[in-house]
Amino acid sequence: MKPPREWGMRSRIVGLTSGSVALIAGGALADSMWLIGVGAWTLIAAGLLEMIYRP
Repeated sequence: MKPPREWGMRSRIVGLTSGSVALIAGGALADSMWLIGVGAWTLIAAGLLEMIYRP
């Protein structure tokens, strides 16, 4: 397995997106607005990375 610094940007974007989906779903199930907020900001960060580092 490659060290994290050698992973591609695509895998980081996918990781951020899947993490944000998990946070938003967990926040919706737990009725926790701060989890939904963190998930939303993580999704925004993934979108910005996708726009900036387009392969």
